[in-house]
Amino acid sequence: MENIFFVSLGCDKNLVDSQMMLGKLRDYGFNLVNSEDDADVIVVNTCCFIGPAQEESIEAILEMGQLKESGKCKVLIAAGCLAQRYKEDILREMPEVDAVIGTSSFEHIAEVVEQALGGHKVSRFDDINELPEPETGRVLTAGGFSDFLKIADGCDKNCIYCIIPRLRGHYRSYPMDYLLRQAQFLADQGVREINLVAQETTLYGTDLYGKKMLPQLLRKLSEIEGISWIRVLYCYPEEITDELLETMKSLPKVCHYLDLPIQHASDSILKRMGRRTSRSDIEAVVEKIRRYMPDAAIRTSLISGFPGETWEDHEELKDFIKKMKFERLGVFSYSQEDGTAAALMPDQIEETVKDARRDELMEIQQGIAFARAQDMSGQLLQVMIEGRLPEEGVYVGRTYMDAPGVDGNVFIEYTGQLISGDIVPVRIFDSRGYDLVGQVEWPE
Repeated sequence: MENIFFVSLGCDKNLVDSQMMLGKLRDYGFNLVNSEDDADVIVVNTCCFIGPAQEESIEAILEMGQLKESGKCKVLIAAGCLAQRYKEDILREMPEVDAVIGTSSFEHIAEVVEQALGGHKVSRFDDINELPEPETGRVLTAGGFSDFLKIADGCDKNCIYCIIPRLRGHYRSYPMDYLLRQAQFLADQGVREINLVAQETTLYGTDLYGKKMLPQLLRKLSEIEGISWIRVLYCYPEEITDELLETMKSLPKVCHYLDLPIQHASDSILKRMGRRTSRSDIEAVVEKIRRYMPDAAIRTSLISGFPGETWEDHEELKDFIKKMKFERLGVFSYSQEDGTAAALMPDQIEETVKDARRDELMEIQQGIAFARAQDMSGQLLQVMIEGRLPEEGVYVGRTYMDAPGVDGNVFIEYTGQLISGDIVPVRIFDSRGYDLVGQVEWPE
């Protein structure tokens, strides 16, 4: 059978889809290779959430397309969000692409590859409001000891700047028994940290069971042997309940970490965005989280330069960051996306202004984060080992406060042998910007 190489772009939810497609292709009999130079078939699983992600996806398709002329590649396939968004345009305007496959069609990837290898131009798009048939087989690509469990797809929030509902459909939860089988599969493969992802995790189960079932899911996942950390990402603040926080507090395996995409703090901008919270709502939720879990690490994301954002709105956002002192925070310049209501709004802001405001916000957060890192000196933390940097002679790992791929690291001085996925006690004695420095301190 032919060799297949995968390029997975965008979010961790997209990564799960890529792993599922790899599993399908492997089970079908294709060979999975780690280099595009060895591939007969290349699949690019694309993203187009914001402008830069779209540009990255197009560049990846064009780069891989060059191998059809200079390498052994016979077939190039575009999958995922960019393919869903521009299904007709890609085949028409990018002749190097042989097939496009949408966000709800990944279970048919092997058939699409076969048809494309047969010389056909293929377009496969199933109903985006249907979940692909659950499968337990997947090929893990996220490092072995930490991976993602996608608990739902789609979104019903309809924030006016967001294209996701058009690409992923309505909110649909995966059945709990399927998720528990998936989690058991991950544990059996040596995964020790499971990160729950969806466009919104906090609404899990409302469509299937008539109520929010994330607390029940966390309790069931905590029973799986081999899993040490469970992390919850993408929690909309208005959906966080006392039951969820009480459950997180009571389960030792659940990290005291919450990712809240709040986007802004000015009530006028939040209203223009179509968000369902106010500044006072957000502050109340954050206060409640910290009351239940004083050691909670809260990550959030903000958008700078949304249409109509005034200097006063920006100043309010600066004051909000200084007041809330989030443990983790990222800022994105507003991206004017075709097909969204926000793209048609008046008072669009120039890119230079958006970026300048973003940089101002991040400078404030940098000071907060650096000070927090310095304050960690002397603390004994449990750290999950991710690997070793031989040139520096140190191990690198993460605490419960750090999600994979987005937050800081801990650099660990230790002359003994540690294995990726080990969780070891580390005494912090220094910091480097966002990162911590420590040494292993075994109990006596």
